[in-house]
Amino acid sequence: MGLLSIFGIKSFAHGVHPPEHKDDTASRPIRRLPFASRFVIPLSQHFGAPAVPLVHVGQEVVRGEPIATADGFVSVPQHAPITGVVEAIQLMPSARGPKVPSIVLRAYDAASQHVLYGAPWDVEQLSPEQLIQGIQETGMVGLGGAGFPTHVKLQVPADWPIDTLVINGCECEPYLTADHRIMLEHTDQLLAGTRLAMRAVGAKRAVIGVEDNKLDAVEAIKRRIRVDDSITVEAVKTKYPQGSEKLLIKALLGREVPSGGFPFQVGVVVNNVGTLAELGTLLPKRQGLVERVVTVAGPGVAKPGNYLIPIGTPLRYILDHVGYSGDARRIILGGPMMGQTVASLDVPITKPVSGVIVLPERAKSGDSERIYPCIKCGACLDACPMHLNPSQLGQLAGKRRYEEMAAHFHLNDCFECGCCSYVCPSNIPLVQYFRIAKSINRERIS
Repeated sequence: MGLLSIFGIKSFAHGVHPPEHKDDTASRPIRRLPFASRFVIPLSQHFGAPAVPLVHVGQEVVRGEPIATADGFVSVPQHAPITGVVEAIQLMPSARGPKVPSIVLRAYDAASQHVLYGAPWDVEQLSPEQLIQGIQETGMVGLGGAGFPTHVKLQVPADWPIDTLVINGCECEPYLTADHRIMLEHTDQLLAGTRLAMRAVGAKRAVIGVEDNKLDAVEAIKRRIRVDDSITVEAVKTKYPQGSEKLLIKALLGREVPSGGFPFQVGVVVNNVGTLAELGTLLPKRQGLVERVVTVAGPGVAKPGNYLIPIGTPLRYILDHVGYSGDARRIILGGPMMGQTVASLDVPITKPVSGVIVLPERAKSGDSERIYPCIKCGACLDACPMHLNPSQLGQLAGKRRYEEMAAHFHLNDCFECGCCSYVCPSNIPLVQYFRIAKSINRERIS
């Protein structure tokens, strides 16, 4: 996998250039969405074990109060996004389809909805172990979309020393501009969170990578970096999926994470800019994550923008506020390349949701949706940033040879970016095939 430098701008080989569609929201400041009257807090909004409820039906809670505790190390607590009362603890719809255990809160109409729970502490006096513990207490997970618990990511094996923290400010998905606005408006919080994360992992330097379609963010960060700082910011080429952590490490540092390996094996930990900006805000106050910035955009939105939205806010309430027309639409949580389409407007915003994208629904019939046989054009090979053979993998998936896909064709190196499906002239849903194959392989192992 070659490292590219185009006119001095770092990048990676392959990838695609989908239309950006960012103009409607990139220049709009972050605005707070009005509070809903009812919130749904899934006990699992992250990779790992679901949280365990701390509250009971009828209990009053204040904004920021822990309402569910982490169930072990690979888990995070949940906090009340509003001041109100626990209405129910029951199964509720989720974006993935099945109903999941959730805490339902009803907001008090007269409450100010200030965060009333927290105990400021001197984070400069905390050891790396105490920082890791404090980060878990915030309930922080990766806000770029993966939802992996941040404290787990920062606690790397002792025999793999970390020298560099890489911060992902690429935001390469079409439509999404939440991270862009965070870098412009919450620059000091981002740098504060970066320094805390550096201390937690023992890194001597940090590099913030930002795509070159956001040079105003690069300049904003440069202006706030101290002269003697060990933090730098670099522009990388605008290309999808530049924000993938392995590709960003390759572009910025020239290091290649081994197949099936992890960034810490090359001395690196990667975090998203939104995640670190929240850490820089919450950890000194010893408060929990109760809201996040979400891009709401697309042709089906009358008032697109970047909104500060409490965790647990129902999707239906958000769409009513931004002028959703209610016609037949596709609603995607996340970005259009790697996000997921929702079947119900009753699902809530969860911690990993960086965007709500409303697109015109595809035609239900006709050649635009028909799947044709592979024509061996090689477009998917040219697009795949991991240098896999999506065509070969797709044929094996069609024959249900899923174990062979993993054992001999590096299926598990695919991070489901969707580049292959995007360029396929035969409309073959390759990335969906690969998701099914990996899911079946995981079931066989378990």
